Amino acid sequence: MTWDRVAIVEHQLDEYLTLAEPVVARLGPRAHLRDGGALTAIRAMEVFEDQLASRQLDVAARELKKTDRSFYTIGSAGHENNAIVGARLRVGDPAFLHYRSGGFVMARARQLAGSSPVMDTLLGVAASSDDPIAQGRHKVWGSRAMWIPPQTSTIASHLPKAMGLAFSLSRAKRLGVASGLPADAIVACSFGDASANHSTALSAINTARYAVRLGQQMPLLLVCEDNGTGISVPTPEGWIAETFGNQPHLRYLDADGELDDVWDAVGTAIDHVRSTRQPAFLHLRTVRLWGHAGSDAEPTYRSLAEIQDVEGRDPLLRNARRLVQTGAATPTELRELVAETRQRVMAVANEAASRPRLQTTEEVTAPLAPYHADRVAERARTPLATTEERSASFGPTLPEAATAPTARTMAGCLNAALADELLRRPELLLFGQDIARKGGVYNVTNGLHKRFGAARVFDTLLDETSILGIAQGAAHIGLLPVPEIQYLAYVHNALDQLRGEAASLQFFSSGQFRNPMVVRVAGLAYQKGFGGHFHNDNSVGALRDIPGLVLAVPARGDDAARMLRGAVAMAAEDGRVVVFLEPIALYHERDLHTVGDGGWLTDYPAPPDVLLPGEVGVYGQADADLLLISYANGLRLSLQAARRLADEHDLRVRVIDLRWLNPLPFEAIRAHATEVETVVVIDECRATGGGVADALVADLAERRIGRRLGSVRAVDSFVPLGPATAAVLVGVDQIVAASMRAVGRRRETSRTSA
Repeated sequence: MTWDRVAIVEHQLDEYLTLAEPVVARLGPRAHLRDGGALTAIRAMEVFEDQLASRQLDVAARELKKTDRSFYTIGSAGHENNAIVGARLRVGDPAFLHYRSGGFVMARARQLAGSSPVMDTLLGVAASSDDPIAQGRHKVWGSRAMWIPPQTSTIASHLPKAMGLAFSLSRAKRLGVASGLPADAIVACSFGDASANHSTALSAINTARYAVRLGQQMPLLLVCEDNGTGISVPTPEGWIAETFGNQPHLRYLDADGELDDVWDAVGTAIDHVRSTRQPAFLHLRTVRLWGHAGSDAEPTYRSLAEIQDVEGRDPLLRNARRLVQTGAATPTELRELVAETRQRVMAVANEAASRPRLQTTEEVTAPLAPYHADRVAERARTPLATTEERSASFGPTLPEAATAPTARTMAGCLNAALADELLRRPELLLFGQDIARKGGVYNVTNGLHKRFGAARVFDTLLDETSILGIAQGAAHIGLLPVPEIQYLAYVHNALDQLRGEAASLQFFSSGQFRNPMVVRVAGLAYQKGFGGHFHNDNSVGALRDIPGLVLAVPARGDDAARMLRGAVAMAAEDGRVVVFLEPIALYHERDLHTVGDGGWLTDYPAPPDVLLPGEVGVYGQADADLLLISYANGLRLSLQAARRLADEHDLRVRVIDLRWLNPLPFEAIRAHATEVETVVVIDECRATGGGVADALVADLAERRIGRRLGSVRAVDSFVPLGPATAAVLVGVDQIVAASMRAVGRRRETSRTSA
């Protein structure tokens, strides 16, 4: 018994075309395959050609794998009817595709003169640096010219941004922001039946329906390619239809049957979405041939009879029969087409496998984190709103002239900075849970909804995945999203939207696609009178782990405004994804050392004053005995500790505010650390991997900078409620004690006891 299922399936098609008899009546090129149908003979042959090309790409990938010249064998075999979707959509309809989309891409490329989809695909399979989309970093379906942003293989993770783009089309038009797309463009997104169960998929589909319920446009075509299996786990018969067939605000259409039946069903779905600007769920029936991938041992979970049953439902075989039986083609024509396609694709495969591959770290990481400091600085400074425009928005007293304490807190400065960015950047959107009419849980966005309107400042449903999906989709078409995630702990509900999707887009598209955004997050600990670990989360390790992501963490109001401008400029100029972490406990803090001293109030820095990555805050004496390095709440605690160390122990202390936690400002830290003998890192995040202490201490130790090194870190614990927080968080006493240990003197060796 042979398990070369590729050869068996190919023989099955060859045998049919050898034995089949042509019909007497031949269809003309523009004749329809059936009365009342929309598919003509010429279009049917084009689709079949594209399906054949897709099939042979799968065969070629497996052939190359035998000699270690291919690195990706997840195929589209059995899913070739998605070529009909590719043929019926337009190049101006953005398409977010799953990994079995060969037919779709071949058909869409037919609409674009001069395209070479077979070579492009095989260059990706061979991980060649000549691959025009990913340059060998991953095998993706993607093309800038064809409006196919590349997607990762993460299950269903692309649905939220497809939904977000569909949601944002009408908003961009309303704001006069050029999207680069036709006025009637729709968004397509494909996924499998197993993926349809994923929380990420359900999140996006729910939000699409929710938007329609609110009367908003959502031109989204959801294409569920149902092959009945998730790797080895079967989908219950009828599950997809039962689950999505009767959802309010979601049109369900079944695409099954002959080639022309599927053609008509796909057309109906597309027409519905385009004309109504509402979503449709297209249930495209497929099969999966040759296992999940080339490495999948399918006989371990499917019997031979089951495998043969699937092979008997090969869409290429069925479509060939339909073409012959309707007179759209003769068996001889199809035999010749099959032979020519096999030969052509394999020749291209051998050529692609000989092309160069990425070699160096610099080549691999080139598109990961683009940063052009001079251009970013210029983008932060221009264009500026005029004095008249600012006065019309802020009133007669501009925020830099404000004297009220509430205007000089971090919350007040951030509110003014957001208003200034909204004034100067008409493409900027501000959205999230409770940020509009309520003005945010901590009043940071107060009044912005009223001043700038619901098109630019708006509430979302309670779903972090969808919030970040909207941000990604909006960013694809020229908008500049500034979404808010209400608490740091809530980021983890949707972390893959940052890690796997937003932060990876430039990497996997070689910079051809980008999704700039600044994600505002309220977080960290030390809230007074309100707590628990979900509202006092003190770990940024999961964010710092994301390649290319920028993490900004201000400690003071003036810095927050300057850093926000820098973050927005990085997004606008270099397409960067920035997480802007705002310490909740410092939003409304006014004092530093004693109640009423006003030591934490700052004047609002007028535009265009800006801070960029690498710029640290420096406090204290130039000629110091001890360097304390911290950020956020830790900066305030360190300044309090520095006063005690000076008053009680005659220590001259310099304090550094990191400001930027990813990338860390290593150069600035090294420069300051070389000027002192003792360095102590104060990290308010959890000790094991939660913050930055490990990285900073290791860097200084490896470079032998500083004779004495120490650190103070929070306990590896969730933050409890009430006064018990002091047992797990960093405090001033700990900083003082750790500093004395590091400098090698006991507490008693103070000025008082001398």
